[in-house]
Amino acid sequence: MKIQWKFADGTTSEVEVNEEIGNYITASRREESNLARKERYHCYSLDAIDFEGLEYAAKTTPEIELTRKEDATQIKSALDKLSETQKRRLLMLADGLSINEIARIENIAPNAAWKSIEGAKKKFKKHFELGV
Repeated sequence: MKIQWKFADGTTSEVEVNEEIGNYITASRREESNLARKERYHCYSLDAIDFEGLEYAAKTTPEIELTRKEDATQIKSALDKLSETQKRRLLMLADGLSINEIARIENIAPNAAWKSIEGAKKKFKKHFELGV
């Protein structure tokens, strides 16, 4: 089976491929073309959630963006209240590291890492809730 490739400069080239790969490429191109055509003809509005459901609604609204910015500012402010060690360990935990992994990286006992992180969580919550 021959597959035709079109390049950005307008030239084309034909490549001989086996039947299975050719069918896969053809189906993939067809699916991509269909999805592109659907996207061109759909216009989404902020009211779409009321009429069509969540999947047609815009992902964000100005209110959501404002809330995100306010939350980010409040999170940064709460993180700034922590010591550098607490901040570093809390962020490592947020990145998915376990207490044992953090203890190994920091070269401390797991119990000490846990106590430090618990203290950081309490301090963070206190300042985040207050918005100070």
